[in-house]
Amino acid sequence: MQRGMIKMVKIPNSMDELVYFTKRTYGDVGRATAWAYRGLCPKCKKGFMGKPVDPKTKKAKIRALEYECPECGHTEEKEAYEAGLMIEATYTCKKCKKSGEITIPFKRKNVKVEDEETGKIKSCPAFVFPCAHCQERIVITRKMKGE
Repeated sequence: MQRGMIKMVKIPNSMDELVYFTKRTYGDVGRATAWAYRGLCPKCKKGFMGKPVDPKTKKAKIRALEYECPECGHTEEKEAYEAGLMIEATYTCKKCKKSGEITIPFKRKNVKVEDEETGKIKSCPAFVFPCAHCQERIVITRKMKGE
């Protein structure tokens, strides 16, 4: 049984409306594109939460540990904010070569994956979901050094 909610995913129009975006390839045919939309401010319900902006450079502080509303200034811890988000993904399974889409909670799990360069098994945080057709495990890891 598929763990994600059954609904059509909404393809983003701009990176400005996203908190997270990635594209991955697996072998010759396996592909996954995943994104998470910015959430509404829980306080004012008008602005969309985002990383705080540096007043000097006018750019988002990438390593900030909180999110803030540009409308009312409300801040929320990074972990608490991300726990309420959902990841939407479109994929092509590397095993059955069928395409699908899924929506899952924005929660990384520690999984063991094989390092393609060294062949060693290592543990890393990743979004994990099953293929809707063959139940093959699809893993979206963080970009590691050298990738």
